[in-house]
Amino acid sequence: MRNRYLDLLRALAIIRVVVYHVTGWATLTLVFPAMSVMFALAGSLMAASLDRSGGAAVGRRLRRLLPSLWALALVFVPIMLLTGLPLTWRVLLWFFPITDPPANGWGAMALSVIWYLRDYLWFVLASPAALWLFRRAPLPTLLTPYALLVLVELGFPAAPTVLRDFGLYFGAWLLGFAHHDGLLRRLGNRTLFTLAAVLATAGGAWILTHPGVRGYDLNDIRLGNALWAAAFILVALGRAPDSAAWVDRKALVGRVVTVLNRRALTVYLWHMPFVVLLTPLVDVVGWSHQDPLGLAIRVMLVFALVGVVTLLVGWIEDVAARRRPELLPGRRRRPEPAGRSTGARPPDPPGPPARLPAPRAEATTLRIG
Repeated sequence: MRNRYLDLLRALAIIRVVVYHVTGWATLTLVFPAMSVMFALAGSLMAASLDRSGGAAVGRRLRRLLPSLWALALVFVPIMLLTGLPLTWRVLLWFFPITDPPANGWGAMALSVIWYLRDYLWFVLASPAALWLFRRAPLPTLLTPYALLVLVELGFPAAPTVLRDFGLYFGAWLLGFAHHDGLLRRLGNRTLFTLAAVLATAGGAWILTHPGVRGYDLNDIRLGNALWAAAFILVALGRAPDSAAWVDRKALVGRVVTVLNRRALTVYLWHMPFVVLLTPLVDVVGWSHQDPLGLAIRVMLVFALVGVVTLLVGWIEDVAARRRPELLPGRRRRPEPAGRSTGARPPDPPGPPARLPAPRAEATTLRIG
């Protein structure tokens, strides 16, 4: 049975990402480090999949990840090729983005969120070995990405992007492993909250003393981001309730949470092109980033446009997950009549009693099919 609290966290993370990309408010990255939370939730689900299916879980995760990317590439890659993107072998990376696929000027902005799928792909491929190591040496395995990040930030700032992101986000993925295995829940309150406070203090101190080009935006401060997000995840997942039934008590809330979970990739991949598309409205209409009304309208427009695309192509996520395709998931189905649901034939109308056949002497055989 799904934990609706985890579904709620993922839904809030998706909403936060979209709102941040529209508004650019750095405060949102501090209040809710959404990307690290999404990787932690994905790590927990990946550990569960590996426990159920073993190595086959890797193929299943990739099967659920890539079709939504292919749908996006089917639309935007031809347009980029027609607007100046050179046709080289690297275009094939849009089908399996083990590194950043090529894009032209406007495409690099509109499709900048592809980095998440690149990192997700690497983390999925690394998960069987990482989970094996984690269960034999949890603490050293968990500390390795953070040590890598310190090494890269202080000694090798020109390290490959994938290596930097392993240091930044794979620790959150491993915290997802710890959540799945119950290690975070087994920590006492004093230990968990003390550890979270130490990480938050260290992360906050680094953030304050190492502001990025956009000030205190965590996306520009990797080490502070990793420490701050680890503290957030420890509390958010370490004291996660077993369920959150209240989510479904309000039909609208439950439906929104379900839709955002079933269409998470679609919303994530398609929202940024609309953010880029609507950005010129700032100059045309005069909506500055300090204009609350203008920002609110842009946020609503982006969600509306993403909603339209979700209706058009969101069903691809159902097909990839081998679910029955739906235009809008989460609809409550009416229970079918007992006779229809069991395949039983409805009773015949009343009539004259039938004559019973004479008993047969031979034995009958009961078939169960």
